Amino acid sequence: MFDAVFFDMDGTLIDTARDFERAVNGLLAAEQLPLVSLDAIRSRVSHGARALVQLAYGLQEGDNHFAQRLEQLLSAYEQAISADSRLFDGMDQVLDLLDRQHQPWGVVTNKPARFADPIMTALQLDQRAVATICPDHVTLRKPDPEGLLMIAQMAKVDPRRCLYVGDHERDIAAGRNAGMQTACALFGYIDSHDQPDTWQADHLLHTALDLLPLIRKPS
Repeated sequence: MFDAVFFDMDGTLIDTARDFERAVNGLLAAEQLPLVSLDAIRSRVSHGARALVQLAYGLQEGDNHFAQRLEQLLSAYEQAISADSRLFDGMDQVLDLLDRQHQPWGVVTNKPARFADPIMTALQLDQRAVATICPDHVTLRKPDPEGLLMIAQMAKVDPRRCLYVGDHERDIAAGRNAGMQTACALFGYIDSHDQPDTWQADHLLHTALDLLPLIRKPS
């Protein structure tokens, strides 16, 4: 039984890949460069926008034009940031159950507030979540536990009685560092080279619905 449940955003709570695909391929098409598949983008989203620049242009951070390409991508993404972003299948049922049971939930993400907040608002999640903690609000990003400890304090819950759900090794590490139980979203943006079975998550989720028996209060 958990007093609160917290989520990573991209690849865990919300499927944002199609909006990244539109931004990346819109820029590539404008220059008649080869487009990138949705599957390739899904495998890199959790690594951030810099990884998408590397994927799309073959540039490494520090290369000429890398910073310019990064800003172009972020600008293009921001222009239609929530056009196709949506909750992962089954996640609406998870959030509804948490709300009915009066269990606080929220988001701790490495996505800057500039991008995270508009998505939460567009999906009408901002008023339901106890908070959305972004790098703007902390000194250290995940895997440091600062954001998770902050949101637990805001929710007035003991971190040891919380669950953190994520799709990246740093998410699981952050949850463990905060003293929380952890669940790995295998349905999220898992790279083909990732080995989530070695991340030491307490629970492995094949779909969002696998969360329901973990969070349901006994009748």
